Amino acid sequence: MKLLVAGIALILIAETKAQFAVEAVQGAGDMLRAYNDMREANYKNSDKYFHARGNYDAAKRGPGGKWIAEVISNAREWIQGMSGRGAEDTEADQNANRWGREGKDPNHFRPKGLPKKY
Repeated sequence: MKLLVAGIALILIAETKAQFAVEAVQGAGDMLRAYNDMREANYKNSDKYFHARGNYDAAKRGPGGKWIAEVISNAREWIQGMSGRGAEDTEADQNANRWGREGKDPNHFRPKGLPKKY
C-alpha cells in the first residue's frame, strides 16, 4: 500500500512539474508575441500596454507562465538598465509588468489610437 501511495505521489509530482514547464514555455511564447506586436505596431507610448499584455497573457497560463513572465521581465529591465535607461522608466515598465501578472486589464495602459489588432 505504501508503495502504491508513493508511486501515485511521484506521478502527481512529475505531472505537476511537467505542467509547470508547459505553462512556462507557453508563457514565454506570449511574452514573445507581445514583444513582436510592439515592434510591429511601432506606436508611440504603447510600450507599457505591451508589457502589461505580455505578462497578463503569460500569467493566465498558470504558475509556470507567471513565473516565466517575471523572469523575462526582470531580465529585460536589467539589460535595459545596463544600457543607460533611467530608473524611472524601468520602474514604470515594471509597474506595467506587475499589473499584467496580477491579472489586471492591460488596456489600462492602452494608448488612444492603437489599432484594435493589438
